[in-house]
Amino acid sequence: MWETRSVELSVRLPADIADQAEQIQSSDPEFLSRVILYGMTRRSIYRHLRENEGETPDLDLQAESVHV
Repeated sequence: MWETRSVELSVRLPADIADQAEQIQSSDPEFLSRVILYGMTRRSIYRHLRENEGETPDLDLQAESVHV
């Protein structure tokens, strides 16, 4: 897929969510890693789309009627 490397993150979470994150980290660290990857990917895509918002060409989207 792509080259990966470990990073250390420090985040402030509400206590109940922090407790859940610690439980998941100890029982299934791969799951927590995938959740963070998913969130960071969504953020990256959103940022990219916002930065390029005005740069998309006009598309001619016309609905075609289908007769059966």
